[in-house]
Amino acid sequence: MTILDGRKASNDIKDEIKVAVDGMKANGEKVPHLAAVLVGDDGASLTYVGSKVRACERIGFESTLVHLPDTTSEEELLLKIDELNNDNDIDGFIVQLPLPKQIDSQKVLMAVDPKKDVDGFHPENFGKMALGMESFIAATPFGIMELLERHKVETSGKHAVVIGRSNIVGRPMSILLSRKGYPGDCTVTLTHSRTRNMAEITREADIIVSALGVPNFLKADMVKDGVVIIDVGITRVPDESHPKGYVITGDVDFEQVSKKASYITPVPGGVGPMTIAMLLKNTLLARKYRNH
Repeated sequence: MTILDGRKASNDIKDEIKVAVDGMKANGEKVPHLAAVLVGDDGASLTYVGSKVRACERIGFESTLVHLPDTTSEEELLLKIDELNNDNDIDGFIVQLPLPKQIDSQKVLMAVDPKKDVDGFHPENFGKMALGMESFIAATPFGIMELLERHKVETSGKHAVVIGRSNIVGRPMSILLSRKGYPGDCTVTLTHSRTRNMAEITREADIIVSALGVPNFLKADMVKDGVVIIDVGITRVPDESHPKGYVITGDVDFEQVSKKASYITPVPGGVGPMTIAMLLKNTLLARKYRNH
């Protein structure tokens, strides 16, 4: 059994990006500039955005945090997005989700210029990805594909089962795994909360990507020997014996499933670190696209 180590892979990617940025600086070129828009004071969002800012510092990107109060109206946020769309100094930006209830998230994501949409959430980027065209791929699916490639996991002709149909992970994963070329060429089954006989389907899978958000959902009796497991789930489970009062748990019963798997991502330390690394990679691509 091989651990698909997201921390190591993400650090390797950041080092590679830093080399590219150092080269830009040496040539007198403008370095990539990533902005993040945060509305309100959601604890998880603050932590996530903070780690993005630190990652930018490490690799030599410029970064801007636009922190707005949770009373911000939809109109005010849309004006700020328009400002960022038209700011030539900003190469890419993200709007951190979730947004307060008075704001329509879909309307906000649609307002982001697709050329600066380094989260890869805009329908234009999703559509281009689905058609195999050059586009920004959502950071989590992009990171999963990178993990598979860097560990040389065989995908051609394999049966991949994706659990979860969100537009951020499940749907794009099903498209990327079935695309022509490596990593890809899988036969994909997309499952979700209404799927019947889930265990029968997962037992047939060579590769399972679980993005359900249900702690320890995938048990050892639901997988076959030699399966490749990608656990996207990340849930805080209360645990009074832990100093923080909770533990981070994935969708997969790691202790038991890992005994049958050929490759498996840990939680934490698997898919999570890859998401930020690929966001940075998308920002570097945005800078290159704008140069051309």
